[in-house]
Amino acid sequence: MDLLTPGTGLIFWQALTFLIVVFLLGRFAWKPILSALETREHSIEEALRSAEIAKEEMEKLQASNEKLLQEARIERDQIIKDAQAAAATIRDEAKVQAEVSANKIMIDAKAEIEQQKNSAISEVKNLVADLSIDIAEKVLRKELADKKSQENLIKDYVKEIKLN
Repeated sequence: MDLLTPGTGLIFWQALTFLIVVFLLGRFAWKPILSALETREHSIEEALRSAEIAKEEMEKLQASNEKLLQEARIERDQIIKDAQAAAATIRDEAKVQAEVSANKIMIDAKAEIEQQKNSAISEVKNLVADLSIDIAEKVLRKELADKKSQENLIKDYVKEIKLN
């Protein structure tokens, strides 16, 4: 049992050594350790506050990004709508312009046809006149072959002429 129970001298020296270690630690180590722990605690609190601020800023940025994205979508939709309206306007203008061009071509074609028709009619009239003259000349030559028929024809023409 002696081995299990320590002696009073051993307890005294262990207690004295413990008190010296506590005194030395309290004098030289506790303050720096507590100061380091306090500093660490403050830096951890600061880091947590910074993280919280960063989290709030991230949320604000996300909200801002969502807002910008929504505005971009609205602007994109407006641009698409404007482009479709412009395309419709251009299409309508092209249609009107095509109709105007088609009408001008039709009017020009009708005028050309009318001009060619009048030219053909004039040519036919000239041919008819030439043929009539030729036929009349041949008829008159045949009828006026003798002198008596010529004198009768002249008398008939003179009778028809009225003096004013």
